[in-house]
Amino acid sequence: MQSPSGVELAGVVGLLVTVPAVAVLGNSGRKHTGAARRAHLILALGGAVVTAAALAGALSALLSDASPPRIGLGSAVGISTGIGTLALLIGTAMLPGAAESPGAAVRHLLDGLVMAAAVWFIGWVLLTEPTSLLGDSAPMACASLLIPTALLCISLGLTIVLALHAHRPRLTTVRVATGVTVVAAAAIAISGGICQGRDSWVLSGSLLLPVGLFLIAHAVRAADQPVEVVGDLSERGTAYAVVPMVAMVSALGMHLSRGGAFGFYAFLGVSVQGFALVGRQYLALGDVRRFTLKLRQSEAHFRELAHTDPLTRLANRRGLQRALRDGKCPDEPLVLVGIDLDGFKTVNDMRGHDVGDAVLAEVGERLRRNLLDGDVAARLGGDEFAVLMHGTADEAMLTAHRLLAVLGEPYEVDGGPVFLSASLGVADTGELIRDADLALRYAKQRGKNRVERYQARYDELLRRRGTLANELRHAIDRDQLRLVFQPVVALPSMRPVGAEALLRWHHPTLGAVRPDEFIPVAEEAGLINRIGSWVLAQACEQLADWLAKGHDVWVSVNLSPKELHAADYAGQVADVLAEHAVPAQRLVLEVTEHAVATDMEELIGRLTELRATGVRVALDDFGAGYSSLGQLRTLPVDILKIDHALVAEPESRTGTAAPLVDVVVRLGHRLGLEVLAEGIGTPAQRAAVEEAGCRLGQGSLFGWGVPAEHLEAQLDSLRTGSPRPMPVPRNDPPVSGAPRSQVVTLGPGMKQLRAVLPTDPAFGALVGDQNVGSVDSPSEMGQP
Repeated sequence: MQSPSGVELAGVVGLLVTVPAVAVLGNSGRKHTGAARRAHLILALGGAVVTAAALAGALSALLSDASPPRIGLGSAVGISTGIGTLALLIGTAMLPGAAESPGAAVRHLLDGLVMAAAVWFIGWVLLTEPTSLLGDSAPMACASLLIPTALLCISLGLTIVLALHAHRPRLTTVRVATGVTVVAAAAIAISGGICQGRDSWVLSGSLLLPVGLFLIAHAVRAADQPVEVVGDLSERGTAYAVVPMVAMVSALGMHLSRGGAFGFYAFLGVSVQGFALVGRQYLALGDVRRFTLKLRQSEAHFRELAHTDPLTRLANRRGLQRALRDGKCPDEPLVLVGIDLDGFKTVNDMRGHDVGDAVLAEVGERLRRNLLDGDVAARLGGDEFAVLMHGTADEAMLTAHRLLAVLGEPYEVDGGPVFLSASLGVADTGELIRDADLALRYAKQRGKNRVERYQARYDELLRRRGTLANELRHAIDRDQLRLVFQPVVALPSMRPVGAEALLRWHHPTLGAVRPDEFIPVAEEAGLINRIGSWVLAQACEQLADWLAKGHDVWVSVNLSPKELHAADYAGQVADVLAEHAVPAQRLVLEVTEHAVATDMEELIGRLTELRATGVRVALDDFGAGYSSLGQLRTLPVDILKIDHALVAEPESRTGTAAPLVDVVVRLGHRLGLEVLAEGIGTPAQRAAVEEAGCRLGQGSLFGWGVPAEHLEAQLDSLRTGSPRPMPVPRNDPPVSGAPRSQVVTLGPGMKQLRAVLPTDPAFGALVGDQNVGSVDSPSEMGQP
């Protein structure tokens, strides 16, 4: 055993310095979790292997008596340090920010291998004959240098790839890769120095190794910080593969031009380059295939979203149009059913949009459950739906009626059930969407909750409706509107005691337009409030004129639900009454049962405000099917107008004509309401109404709607000087005095005891008279 030289001792001491660096790497791995922990531990393992191999090799060379070349010992050190360097490369590729996935890490390693092969090949050209760049200083052939040199080339290539393609911030990852490159260079120096007996190489490697490991240990402290993942940036260009290939071809050309031979090492470099490029291309093609598949799936998904309603998961308007295009077939006709929910806006306004959305989702589910395969249900927007069917129009009508029943069932949602109806329109020819919409609009105009099949005349109706809307905007300014008055008579005397103001429109080219045609148009076009204000003003002006002439009458005016829900409508009525100096008791405002079917709480509040002004309120068309007995008890109304359908009802099984009139009259009187039967057209109907005890009548039997001057002439001819009654409020507090009672004859053998309040006109006639009398005529009662 020979005495160690100072250089050898210095090398051993330098290697001992690497131990703390390995400890730092191990401690860093212990502090981290997840992917960062695995990468740090692999780096620590690689550093430990390299350090152990280098120390073992250096000590073995120091204690060995064998003279150089020590090929066996150098090869062992080269293989061992190469394994450690490989672990360091793997740990570097796994660091957070180096690659977004294991596949990307493999691609980075292959990219580094491509560059490594180019560096290997160029180095072989420069160091071998005929170039011999190092001349006599070139190291002798030693197998121990092969593995560390290859890993040095790979680590150098990986460093370049990470510098180009790693996620931001790249500096940390590049520092780690640079440290691995320094470690690989140190492994070459140590294994080569031991093999060839060059102490300076061993010393250089012993100094480089701790530098590389400390560089890695310092860099990994921040390697697990958040990074900006922007996709696989290695796909941005191909210079990383093209430049090495050009360099290899250029070097090979120079080598062959100088008479060099294409040996094993050249073949090895070219082979590695080729297989690395092929492997990289294979992975790239796999990425392209996966990306293309994902792109197609995303495109299909977003295309489906573009044709799907997100709330109900039904098709939207685009989806319906696509189904119309794709479903056209001469042998299988298409039918479209348009659907609109009646009163859905009220659900949103009163219960909130969350409840409304729940109802719409349930509508979509009901449509899905009640359709056949191949049928397409769509939500066109808001509460509008459509169903595209394959079949005949008759089959579609059957399906539409089934859907009408299904959609009319209660919707169980938070806060209690929701009750809705639907209107449906069916179209089987022409432009299906347009024609189904026309049929749907016609169904809503005819009362809703029904099914209508498209007819060609609907086009004409639509054009006429548009014309009416345009012309109606100028009807007041052009003096085309007028009022007629239908008398209200007392029964049985048939004396006029009041009149109902009816609106008429005579257009110079359209002629006389019926109210049931232009009133819905006015409501839809937002003109009803202006027209209603004009009607109220004209009626009050005419009533003031009649009262000034001594006619003791009252006038009733029909009130649209849209007017009733207008802000401060009661104040507007009070202003009109004050302007024309009309006593409020002389004006009766009629609200239909349809308004009762909307929002009872708001309706009661509005009607209470109106009655506070002193006007009387009548419930029109009672018996049309909306109001219930419970609602009738709470509604602040004074007069109950029996619908003409009840008056014209045929005899019942008992042989009694108009049997429900008697029931309604009894009910109204029990509730303290005055009852008026409208639509009396024959003497038999009049007799049935009188027999039921009804004291007021209206209908064609007593006169149609006539101009004001005609009714005034009738009033002049029937003037008797006795005061005419007015509608009497119910539930008003007495002014003074105790109530008096009257016995009212309701029919043959039927009488009713009625309380007369101090506010009744008949109260004064009874003051001081303690007798109970029988009153047979309205004039004696002081009732309208």
